Amino acid sequence: MVKKQYAVIGMGRFGTGVASTLVKADQEVLVVDANEERIQKVSDFVTHAVVADTTDEASLKALGIRNFDIVVVAIGHDVQASVLTTLLLKEIGVKHIVAKADSALHGKMLEKVGADRVVFPERDMGQRIAHNLMSTNVIDYFEVAPDLGIIEVEAHGQLVGTSLIESSLRAKYGITVIAIRRQGKLLLSPSPAEVFVEGDTLILVGDNNAIQRFETTYS
Repeated sequence: MVKKQYAVIGMGRFGTGVASTLVKADQEVLVVDANEERIQKVSDFVTHAVVADTTDEASLKALGIRNFDIVVVAIGHDVQASVLTTLLLKEIGVKHIVAKADSALHGKMLEKVGADRVVFPERDMGQRIAHNLMSTNVIDYFEVAPDLGIIEVEAHGQLVGTSLIESSLRAKYGITVIAIRRQGKLLLSPSPAEVFVEGDTLILVGDNNAIQRFETTYS
């Protein structure tokens, strides 16, 4: 994995989770929050931890934050601070901004002021749980666009022992197998002749209607 410099602004549950995961992946992480108590809680495991008001342009510039590869704006329910921070980051030349939104309107505002990617943690988690409930074989679900999703499912039943082309997943459901996880290894872009075996995890992509059809049938 290529080592990059990340900054995470806002040390709530989401921001702390992002920072912790990045550190575990051996990435360089700066965390920023206006609350000193929150910074003290994470200062032991991140690369740098700073108390600062990110709605102040001078404070952001003093952090040298424009030199970071990716900045995550994980500010919680303070929409004004979230939007203003994102705007200032864009204006000072940050390369890539990922911003957390709590609502569709909040997300639109973040996009308008320059966020390169907007994430909706609560909504996305709800979707993932719902997909897991609808089909006991669905391991995980990710929405990559408003009408496009990726699911991971266990190969079982009639799929085991059949090849990718014999399964006719694209013809039946309109979904595409983009990878197979087998014994800890990832087989990307499997050939049509690849045979599914017990224990395989299939990684599938398709529009949301296609995924729903597949989940309804393949349960």
